[in-house]
Amino acid sequence: MSAEPTTAVLSARSDQNAARAARAARMIPFIVGCALFMQMLDSTVVATALPAMAASLGSTPVRLNVAITSYLLAVAVFVPVSGWAADRYGARRVFVAAIALFTLSSVACALSQNLAQLVLARIAQGMAGAMMVPVGRIILLRIVPRENLLRAMSFLSMPALLGPVIGPPIGGFMVTYMSWHWIFLINIPFGILGIVMVLRFIQEIREEHTHKLDGIGFVLSGISLATLVSAFESLGQAVSDWSQPSLLLAVGLTCGWLYVLHARRAPHPIIDLALLDKPTFAISVLGGNLCRFAVGAMPFLLAMLLQVGFGMTPFQAGLITFASAAGSLLMKFVATPIVERFGFRRVLTVNALLTGGFVIVCALFTPHMPAWLMILILLLGGFFRSLQFTGVNTLTYADITQEQMSSASSFSAMAQQLGVSLGVGVAAVTLHASMVLHSRTSLASSDALAGFVIIGVLCMASYFSFLRLPARAGSHLSLGRKHG
Repeated sequence: MSAEPTTAVLSARSDQNAARAARAARMIPFIVGCALFMQMLDSTVVATALPAMAASLGSTPVRLNVAITSYLLAVAVFVPVSGWAADRYGARRVFVAAIALFTLSSVACALSQNLAQLVLARIAQGMAGAMMVPVGRIILLRIVPRENLLRAMSFLSMPALLGPVIGPPIGGFMVTYMSWHWIFLINIPFGILGIVMVLRFIQEIREEHTHKLDGIGFVLSGISLATLVSAFESLGQAVSDWSQPSLLLAVGLTCGWLYVLHARRAPHPIIDLALLDKPTFAISVLGGNLCRFAVGAMPFLLAMLLQVGFGMTPFQAGLITFASAAGSLLMKFVATPIVERFGFRRVLTVNALLTGGFVIVCALFTPHMPAWLMILILLLGGFFRSLQFTGVNTLTYADITQEQMSSASSFSAMAQQLGVSLGVGVAAVTLHASMVLHSRTSLASSDALAGFVIIGVLCMASYFSFLRLPARAGSHLSLGRKHG
């Protein structure tokens, strides 16, 4: 008789635990998405505030650009170690610590009295950002069931696209009507909310047995990533001397080659190149990065075209480019049924052409084109671009085992960082080449138009990568009808 109440109690507790786990699975994409949005917004909003920050700190906008590069370098160096840290110390603990450090370093940025203090605060912010997003993705991948992964990634892809688009207008508004300090202080409520929600909805995830940190791999990958990102970023600063980016590129490629040699011998390399043996992962990383060129290049090219070429104010240009963000929001409601109806391979191949095509269409913009038409083109472009990343980000982890999730998340985050940076670099090189070709010393609108064509063609080239996918790639990730 006494066993019956005990069984009932255990059953009730089991139901409560299941309900709690279901609520957590529903909340995790929102929590990780907020962290990703905070990072992406912060990484783009600073550029708009550089002149005001320079005047306040007694520097120049050119010198203050180190506030951007120091952040990017810190992210590039510490992204590879994020997966190991999550396994070693616990994913929830590292995620909370990263959000807390990001929030505190944001306050330090706002309180900076000189350039040195700002750079130190930005380095700390970059370290936190490098841990925050990949570890958050690890939590999502390990808790959300695979059949719900497509819907979760559909939500998670939006912040990565929204941040670069709405960052400039938000930064311009705050600098114009408030002060530059608020572009950092705005992270405080997001950070506090994120920590509270993580502690409430997420249980600790930690590997029982972890290996030692690959120190040599960390040094080689850190130098390689830092110099490559620096090289790509320096190309976007309108430099006339190519010796510095060329040297950085040479160092980055050399250290990258040395890391490949090291990874073949190391028992537990910090970046697991064996993941590339999985076709869905390798193709998603390669094809996805060609598409990500547009994420880095589009805000840069649109700013050059609308502000320099057409003479718009930063706020006016920001309102037009915000249409891309609206397209990303619309995508959220239809991406999952589209992929479930047609399958990953068909969606990614066809949509690669559409995504690149709408980038190229931006080359038709003229000062006399109606604003509503430009907004419509950017709206549709944002929609297809967001659909592409929803599919890519989901398919990346289609065949990854639970034991490989941490390594795969770090690898993917590293590749994304390089892809976005390379997109800006390619766009900048195209602008400079067009100026040299036409013997101009200042930027004209036609120079930016050439950039749209090059980036669009590179994005469309991902078609050939996705064409190599198996017909039923990722079919086990969706609940709807499967089609090849």
